[in-house]
Order: sequence, then structure tokens, then C-alpha cells
Amino acid sequence: MTGTLVLAGTPIGDIADAPPRLGEELAGADVIAAEDTRRLRRLTVALGVQLTGRVVSYFEGNESARTPELVEALADGARVLLVTDAGMPSVSDPGYRLVAAAVEKDIRVTAVPGPSAVLTALALSGLPVDRFCFEGFLPRKAGERRSRLREAAEERRTLVYFEAPHRLDDTLAAMAEVFGEDRRAAVCRELTKTYEEVRRGPLAELAAWAAEGVRGEITVVVEGAPEKGAEELDAEELVRRVRVREEAGERRKEAIAAVAAEVGLPKREVFDAVVAAKNAARTAP
Repeated sequence: MTGTLVLAGTPIGDIADAPPRLGEELAGADVIAAEDTRRLRRLTVALGVQLTGRVVSYFEGNESARTPELVEALADGARVLLVTDAGMPSVSDPGYRLVAAAVEKDIRVTAVPGPSAVLTALALSGLPVDRFCFEGFLPRKAGERRSRLREAAEERRTLVYFEAPHRLDDTLAAMAEVFGEDRRAAVCRELTKTYEEVRRGPLAELAAWAAEGVRGEITVVVEGAPEKGAEELDAEELVRRVRVREEAGERRKEAIAAVAAEVGLPKREVFDAVVAAKNAARTAP
């Protein structure tokens, strides 16, 4: 019989948030694959757990090389427990490759549900929670980051991002530029920890605050794009929507057709707006 891969959620801050099953799984696993073995040791000491299984490191740098070894252990019947530094494995953390490889081999995959920075920040943000999408970390380069944000500019669901503290001010400034300065957002810092803070406000205001420097683990929640009626859209907005789609990889003809269908206008009207903007740009001094 093949073994079982267990994805175990770990506390994102307060150790008391560890699910009761986590200690049991840590103690009973044949192999524990940990993003940081030193953090794993601190976790087991805090939980009063004695490990009996083999501990191996499993992080971004060795994920590809170590996955076949872990799949082999699973195929031989081992119970393999995967833990990351905080939260659920494979959510912006190592784990996806191992899960995909196990599924391909028809190996059972289960989970010990645990704390999630995504859901915690979303619940605390004060923004709509009925529909949302998780965008993970944005690209580090400014141009790529802006391009990714443009792809999400018309997304009506609430958006959730992770970000490093030293890039937060640049990211919020880019969001204010692409999404609009008045778009509501929340910056959630050090969730469940001693210095937990949730800062809410318009993107421009949050960007100014972050420029002074922010520390800690960061999750950013941004309000989705407002729904506009066709009568509220001027030519500039139609052109902007077409440009966003083009920058995301669509051909102009397809982008024009998509925007026209989206706002309920004839394609000719959107096309004329794009042509007028193009001619205006050519004649501008």
C-alpha cells in the first residue's frame, strides 16, 4: 500500500493557534519535510512534541530535487508530513510540486487545516468577502508589477496580496496609480502577533503611510473594481480598458470587442474612442 501525504497548517503568529491534530501528526509521521528545520524544532518544543520520524528540509531551493525522494517514500508506504514556516503549504510556499507529483502517482493527499493569513486578513479588512481572489506576491520589478496590476484593474472581486515590508510603499503607490487613488484597501501587519495592526483607507493614503517604513509580515487586501454602467463611461475610460487588455496580451481587435461586450456598447463606439486617442497622441506636441 502507498503512504499518505499530509499538508499541515502551522500558526501564522500565535503558537496557541496550532490545530490540535498538528502535534499528533508531527509525532506520528515517518518523514517530516520542513521549509526550515530550525523553525520546526522551535515549533515542536513549543508544542511539547517528540519527533520520531526522519526530518528533511524542503524549501524553494531544493524543492525540485527533493520531490522525487519524497514521492519514493510515499510509494513505499510512508506517512509524509509537509510543514512550512507559517500557514498552509503550497499557498505561496513550497508544496505544489509535491502535491502534483503525489496526485499523479495516485497517492492519497490530505491536510491538517490551520491558520491562513489570506482568510484572516480578508475577514479583518472590512471589505466585501463574498467573492475574492488571491494574487500572492507581485513581481519585484516595477514594470512587471505594474503589468500584473493592470491585468487585475477591472477585477470586481476583492483582491488579496502578500508583500515584503521593504517593497510595500512602492506596491501601494503602483496600486494607487493603476486601481485609482480612492480605491479602498487594508494593510494587515503581523497578524495574530503581539504588534498586530490593520491599517484601512484609500490606496493613496496607505501609500503615504507606508513611505515612512513598515515592518513585519504583510498582507494587503484591496477592494474590487466598481461596476459602472455604460452611461458612466467616457471615451478615456473605454480606451483605458482596451489598453489594460492589450497589455495583458490580447490583440486590439479582441480587446475592443471584449470591452464593448463588457459595458454594453457597440464595438464601433469603442473602436472610435481608441482611434481618436491614438490620433490625439500623434498630434500632441
